[in-house]
Amino acid sequence: MLFLVRMDVRMPPSMPKEEADALKATEKAYSQGLQRQGKWPHLYRVVGEYANYSIFDVADNDELHTLLSSLPLFPYMEIHVTPLARHPSSIH
Repeated sequence: MLFLVRMDVRMPPSMPKEEADALKATEKAYSQGLQRQGKWPHLYRVVGEYANYSIFDVADNDELHTLLSSLPLFPYMEIHVTPLARHPSSIH
């Protein structure tokens, strides 16, 4: 199943830089692992925001929930999920 996911990150300004940097490094490693597995085939930054749009290709809603809630930055995210279906006019 394909899902379009928007993630807006809102880390507390009071978080020490070292802690924030470590959390971001862990997040990067986790997300790249999912990308290599093909579960997160597309990741796009939103210009001018600490946010992204991503496409996830997973078995079902439960798998997506597990992957998203396991993101190291999950406690600092606002996430919007849109299930996708093939468009009849698409040539891909």
